[in-house]
Amino acid sequence: MNLNASFSLLSLTLLLVLSPLVTADNITHAFEKYSNFSTMSDLFTQTKLTTLISTYQTITILAVNNSAINSITNKSAIELKNILMTHVILDYYDELKFKDMKEKSMMLTTLYQTTGLGEEMNGFLNCTKSKGRVCFGSGVKDSPLNAEYVTTLYHNPFNLSIIHISMPIVAPGLSLAVLPPPPPPVHLAPTPAPSPAPSPSPMVATMAPSPSPMNVATPTALAPAPAPGPGDEDNASDSNVPKATPEIETPEVDSPAPTPSADNEKIEAADKAGKTSSACKACFSFEVVLLLVFFVSFAWF
Repeated sequence: MNLNASFSLLSLTLLLVLSPLVTADNITHAFEKYSNFSTMSDLFTQTKLTTLISTYQTITILAVNNSAINSITNKSAIELKNILMTHVILDYYDELKFKDMKEKSMMLTTLYQTTGLGEEMNGFLNCTKSKGRVCFGSGVKDSPLNAEYVTTLYHNPFNLSIIHISMPIVAPGLSLAVLPPPPPPVHLAPTPAPSPAPSPSPMVATMAPSPSPMNVATPTALAPAPAPGPGDEDNASDSNVPKATPEIETPEVDSPAPTPSADNEKIEAADKAGKTSSACKACFSFEVVLLLVFFVSFAWF
């Protein structure tokens, strides 16, 4: 028993691994065999849903023939694409699976649910089996189950299945546009910190003009005199006594000689002339005395 279960599980795993993936070519090729479904095949190609479907490994397409699908061809391009997305189930179903299905209802996830626009369960399909019949409808509450399973057109077990239903399924609220995913956030480079302002050059600081002493107001001149307090009257006599200031010795500086005037120059010139004449007279008297002494001496001898 255990060996049989293990063998069945291994066979199923190998079947899933080795089965070909769903591709756009597989979907187009499967529809080519049924000309009565050419309109739906063309709509899948025009809306580029075949490329989106090929990214999934397991898909079931609910196909509608040309006469039945004409009821939705007048929809806007956005709503038509959303309706087609609700006809793509992200699971595998075929005739054998529906036969083994019990009498019950179940919710099936569609491709439209992956867009993030699904609301009030319109991205799901209600699949109900009752009295041997399998019917489909929107997952929205109280939606009619009027699309009945007819037959299986194409099946590649656990990979791709195309089943025929009687009419298209139109869920409410499918007129919203499917927007592309937002771009990844852009990481901005950190803003560099502003560089500090250059300090003034020492030469500039020394060249700056210093404030004139005349323009600087002393704090004592600007501040108001404080009001005398109770104890200030006793100290008034002390404050009125003049305090001896220390004597500051100032170095003696040689004063320049006075400039002689014109009268002083004349007096000095006269003094010099008088001295010269006196000297001359004294010299002449001395010579006369010597001459007399010479004559006397000569007469004596």
